[in-house]
Amino acid sequence: MNHHFNPHFFWITLICCVLSACGIKTNTPANDSKENAVKSGQLSIVGKLKEFDHLPVEERIALYYQLKKDSPDTYNFKNEDELTLYGYSFLWENKMAEALAIFKLIVAEFPDSSNPYDSLGEAYLKNGDKELSLFNYEKSLALNPDNFNAEDQIERIKFPNKVPEKPTEKFVKIFSAQAYKADLDQLGNTLTKVHPNALKFISKADFWKAIEEKKALITDHTTYGEFAWYCSEIIANLHCSHSNMGSFYYEGAMLPVSLRFPLQTRWVNNQLFVIDPLNNDKNIKIKDEIVLINGKTPAEIVKDSYKHIPAQGYIETTKQHFFNTWCTALIPYALGFPKTYEVKMKGAAQSIVLKQAESIKEPFSDPSIERCDPNLCLKLIDNNKTALLTIASFNYYRWNDYEVFHNFIDSSFNEINKKGVQHLIIDLRLNGGGSQSASMHLLRYLVDKPFTYYSKAEFEGKTEKIEGEDAVSPYENRFKGKSYFMIDGIGNSTTGHFMSIVKYLKLGTIVGEELGSNQFCSAGQKICRLANTKLEYYVANNTHVSLATSLPDEKGILPDHYVTQSVDEYLNKVDAVKAFAIQLTRKQ
Repeated sequence: MNHHFNPHFFWITLICCVLSACGIKTNTPANDSKENAVKSGQLSIVGKLKEFDHLPVEERIALYYQLKKDSPDTYNFKNEDELTLYGYSFLWENKMAEALAIFKLIVAEFPDSSNPYDSLGEAYLKNGDKELSLFNYEKSLALNPDNFNAEDQIERIKFPNKVPEKPTEKFVKIFSAQAYKADLDQLGNTLTKVHPNALKFISKADFWKAIEEKKALITDHTTYGEFAWYCSEIIANLHCSHSNMGSFYYEGAMLPVSLRFPLQTRWVNNQLFVIDPLNNDKNIKIKDEIVLINGKTPAEIVKDSYKHIPAQGYIETTKQHFFNTWCTALIPYALGFPKTYEVKMKGAAQSIVLKQAESIKEPFSDPSIERCDPNLCLKLIDNNKTALLTIASFNYYRWNDYEVFHNFIDSSFNEINKKGVQHLIIDLRLNGGGSQSASMHLLRYLVDKPFTYYSKAEFEGKTEKIEGEDAVSPYENRFKGKSYFMIDGIGNSTTGHFMSIVKYLKLGTIVGEELGSNQFCSAGQKICRLANTKLEYYVANNTHVSLATSLPDEKGILPDHYVTQSVDEYLNKVDAVKAFAIQLTRKQ
């Protein structure tokens, strides 16, 4: 598989993070003049091809070449990534003939690039043609010897009976001290080479001092699990939410069930409460407060865990959500993988030795916030005086399903204006980011004057302006009532850009907790792998900054009203943030 596009659950989200600021040139948004876009060659060739998705793929490819001949300066024919995403949109839907045809087109158009052959190799493999898959993977590897994905796929094709190493097997595996230390040096060098802002939040001296401290901990008995924990701290030192080891899925998959912390907990207001006793329900009850785990306070464990959790700048709300999502795995890592757990509960005279865990529930999903199915919802309340607009994702791209977002927003504001809504509450909680196209489209219904979305957009290969660098105007039917915005620490990437503009232009009242992002974003991602241990990790490789440059880069967007849920509200599924926002509208 092309190592920029992984199909598993987390990696679909990862792709959206990569694309959130990748600078893909697109069709000019509705109501904008297309004249300048045509002159600068910014029209998306994929956008044009998608207009003819009803035609056989052969006819679309013929159209591609006809347009390239007749209108070479109108459309952007140089964007390999956009075409690749177009091909993967078919591959993910198992439309193999179309996927193969598009990937063949990309190979023909970019014959000296490694990725097209990698993608074509993946498509052939999925289609059952191992011979052609192998040919293309070998071609990809020849063009890029660092393409370890192609290297792995070649080995799998040549040795189909070789049993892959299980994550739990690698967890206890021991490499030589020399191999570990060499990989830590490689990790440091790669992070500082690839990441454009690697030393923005940490000095060069402190960054390398941390690596040397980890190298000093290496012994002949260091396990891969321990080494991975060291690496996560080094990566987190960049203070960049786009640079990580893939959330905690990787570390969680390695950790044997027997070593997991056998209680589901929630860290709130500097207290650690039990929210599910799991198989320890005879001695532990829901809402019991833990004051010690194996002799350490929860505050000490949380502090150590936070060092390993990637987040933007010095934002801790992201880390808190992360800890609550992965607590049964994070606590064992922070405590050095104890075989037994002894907990002291508040008010109890004696400690309790817990039974070993028997099952896994991670990643743990917060049930106290009503989910919007799928991501976009509109609800009118208080006799149509108030509208609740839920935007749980900006993951709507022009190469894929942007029209879904575009049409939903247009129809929502048509109804909002038709019903004479006075108060608009926009719920951006749980929104991990996505497309600047979607973000800008929503903003144009809220602003009252032209604005430029990006103040800076830098990435390798950029030669022209991208969508967001030119000023856009408000829509004529923009919302003219009072706006309110609900945010949380999960809000990342494009959500930070959106909310920074809301904050800077004073578009409404913000309710919730510190957002997990802001106007500054080291986005995109390059997947990397260490030479000896084969540990994979992701490094941001571009920079995108919104117009709100006066806001601090180290903090998330701050609310006007700081509201979080107490443990009782959480357990009773009371959405305190939404209740507060609605109450604000009723006081007007």
